[in-house]
This record gives sequence, C-alpha cells and structure tokens, in this order.
Amino acid sequence: MRITLAELELHRVTALKTYEPGSLDYHGAEFRQTAPLKIAVKAELVGDEIRICGHLATRLESTCDRCLAVVQIPVELDFDLFYRPMQSLTADEDIEVPTAELEVGFYSGDGIELADVATEQVILFVPMKVVCGTECQGLCPVCGVNRNLTHCDCAAPKRDSPFASLQEG
Repeated sequence: MRITLAELELHRVTALKTYEPGSLDYHGAEFRQTAPLKIAVKAELVGDEIRICGHLATRLESTCDRCLAVVQIPVELDFDLFYRPMQSLTADEDIEVPTAELEVGFYSGDGIELADVATEQVILFVPMKVVCGTECQGLCPVCGVNRNLTHCDCAAPKRDSPFASLQEG
C-alpha cells in the first residue's frame, strides 16, 4: 500500500494492513517473522512533511548471540514519524542535523510505501545483540557445549593479551 502526496493533500489517510510472514523484505536481517505483522497508521501532511503515526505488532524468531538457542521476540510498538522530501537535501554541502530532527526520514517520488515503514520499524526494534536471557552463559570456547544446559570442566584458554598482567595479583 502506498501513501501518496496527492491523497494526503485531500485528506488524512487511515490504514490497517496485515503482512504475512515472508511477505516483507528485512534486507538480510538475522531474524525471521513468525506471525502476521499487523500495522495501523494515520498519515497526514504537515507542511511539506508526511507524518505517519501508528502501531504495529508481530513476533520474530532469532538465535541467541551467546548460546545459539532459538529466541522468540514479541514486537509491539507505537511510532510517530516524519518524512521530508528527498529534494529538500542539498547534495553539494554537508548538513549538521539538529538533535531534535534525528527522527526525521526522507522519501522520494510521490509518497511512501507502508511496507517500507513497517520493515524499518521492525529492524530498528530488534536489539543489536539478541540474547535468550540476562543469565545466558553462552557456549564453552573450548568444547563448544551450551553452558546453560551442561556443565563442562574445560579450563578457559590462555590468551596472549597485553592486559594479562592486570589480571594477576
């Protein structure tokens, strides 16, 4: 679904859309969508900016970065976004963006694809490092066993670190 400038010039746009798993492109992200993504938005023109506010919900599956266990990630979030036309950027100069405007995105053409808004918000929601829990002990670096499930008696490998002398004493 495309939210167009022509339609926004006439009236606000309200949309409800469901994206089934596999229908959105998350651009190589290391998770997969396991439940339908439901998104509800209201869009309006504010000057030359498009404002989109709404709510989305879905469920993702990823692997723990410490122990490689499967992790379920429930996604439930509200968003309030502003998009400026790409033409408002000047290509010849560097621009310092004020802190208050860090949440502003850009669009080109006649509007914005709702699927692009949804994928962007989901990707931003997922943490950089996914862990199954705060107490996750990860994999043993010697034998590779999941230390959350099995105790191993492997000695930690000695590393030639320039900071090793700091640990002594």
